[in-house]
Amino acid sequence: LIDYIIPPSENNAIFIMTNFIQTDQKRSTCAESKKLKEAKCKNDSDCFNKPFTPSMNGRWTGRCLLPPTTNIFNRITNNTKTTMGLCEYAGWCPPEDYRSSEMRVQETRNFTIFIKNFIEFPTFNVKHKNMVDNLEQCTFHPKHHKDCPIFSIGYIMDEAEKNITEHDLILRHGGVIRIKIDWDCNLDRKIKRCKPEYSFARLDVPFHEKPFSRGFNFRYTTSWKHNEEYFRVLTKAHGLRFIITVNGKAGKFDLIELSLNVGSIIGLFGLATFVCDIFLLYLSKKSRIYRKYVFDSVRLPTRTSNVINALKINIRKNDERHSNSDSNIEAESSYATPERSSISPKKAVKIDPAAFISPV
Repeated sequence: LIDYIIPPSENNAIFIMTNFIQTDQKRSTCAESKKLKEAKCKNDSDCFNKPFTPSMNGRWTGRCLLPPTTNIFNRITNNTKTTMGLCEYAGWCPPEDYRSSEMRVQETRNFTIFIKNFIEFPTFNVKHKNMVDNLEQCTFHPKHHKDCPIFSIGYIMDEAEKNITEHDLILRHGGVIRIKIDWDCNLDRKIKRCKPEYSFARLDVPFHEKPFSRGFNFRYTTSWKHNEEYFRVLTKAHGLRFIITVNGKAGKFDLIELSLNVGSIIGLFGLATFVCDIFLLYLSKKSRIYRKYVFDSVRLPTRTSNVINALKINIRKNDERHSNSDSNIEAESSYATPERSSISPKKAVKIDPAAFISPV
């Protein structure tokens, strides 16, 4: 397996090669690749003044290489055969040909990955790992071996991609899979009871959507020199790139923190009541109806009103007395003569002092 892990170490990622194309090359001149349309030629003039493209394998020499006995391409025009060749280039020869040298890595689904994860909660000064102390040879299973951090490639692919028809294409062209480790620890209990949850997801575009660039691949070389000649092995590697992400959170009971949270909640509810009252009393169309339910109208008596009421009562009583006394005087005057009368017919009015009633 070590031969298929390239590079051996990455930050939070690992690549496992599942398919590769290997080409033995040396520094010389040779014909361009057949899949390059610009390289087709009939004579040397077709290979001059061609703009450079990234798909070219080297510097073109300007020569058109025609096959000596058999044609590379046979095209029938007017019932005559026209010989077609390929432009020559100087560089690493021969060019890469993926149709003839593709090699698959067998039993890739049975490969296993051992994931070591260490986590720290500096606020609580706690460190933890995803491995149990008595770890034995095992393979992760969601029911029987939940504590085992060793995963098979087949299990990861089944969890990341539910479409089985995509699995063979992933192994051939490569793919990108995310392995997510979630920690949720209750530090009021023993730290050994805190165990991670694993989840898997495919990140590259599925093949049935026909993406511009399929899968995941890259090239690397192994070079050497022998008898003053330079040689190399060009390898185009397709495979699975696993990106590992870690999320963690932990909590522990704190009385001070609880008190602050409770106080904040109480204050928040009090402010909400105040805002609602302001809206209903001053901004709502039915504020009058709301005020009747919220406010009670109370009339309190004052000292001035009591004095005025007492004066009105006394004046009314005096008027009644005066009216009675006037009626008696008129009755007596009807029997008395003017000579015998010693009292002037003027009215005698007596006003009692006003009684002040203090408010209750």
